[in-house]
Amino acid sequence: MAQDLGAGGFCGIVLAGGTAARMDGIDKAGLELGGRTLLEWSIDAFVDADEVVVVGPPTVRTARPVTFTREDPPRGGPVAGLLTGVDALLRTPTLVGVLAVDMPHVTASTMRRLREAATGGSARDGAFLVDGDGRRQLAGVLSADRLAAVRPDLEHQHGMSLRALLAPLDLADVPADGAESRDVDTWADWRDLQG
Repeated sequence: MAQDLGAGGFCGIVLAGGTAARMDGIDKAGLELGGRTLLEWSIDAFVDADEVVVVGPPTVRTARPVTFTREDPPRGGPVAGLLTGVDALLRTPTLVGVLAVDMPHVTASTMRRLREAATGGSARDGAFLVDGDGRRQLAGVLSADRLAAVRPDLEHQHGMSLRALLAPLDLADVPADGAESRDVDTWADWRDLQG
């Protein structure tokens, strides 16, 4: 782990190392929507973050300084990606945001709503975006302390489902506004997103 630069209230993790199996293994981070890559859209969602880590190959240039890292072994799934990203942070966060690179309609405003749901009123362990059917999406904010408390050992991170990791936590569900919950899992999703 790198030298700790001190407290970083809110830090973001972009998960960009998936297999994209249903899209012929393409690097989704490099797909362009509206003249910008999906990675750029994702990083912009963390405009309020003190620091951003991208878990995935550094194949796409970014204007904003971010740290790139990879799980070892690569493509270990969202839990391995999230925890690898946390380990790569130079600051000790209070809140950790996590976002899949294939959700370009998640914005800084979305992340602010998630942070408010996690910390406002009766504080929770975190908050995640849910779609119209109530399904949790890979866009959320977690208390760094609570995440550390449920963190599995290295052997169990690889291939672990996010649902299993988050099961012990008290999470707020934040309904998606408009197209926020839309992601790109297939070429049909990609065509729909551009329509």
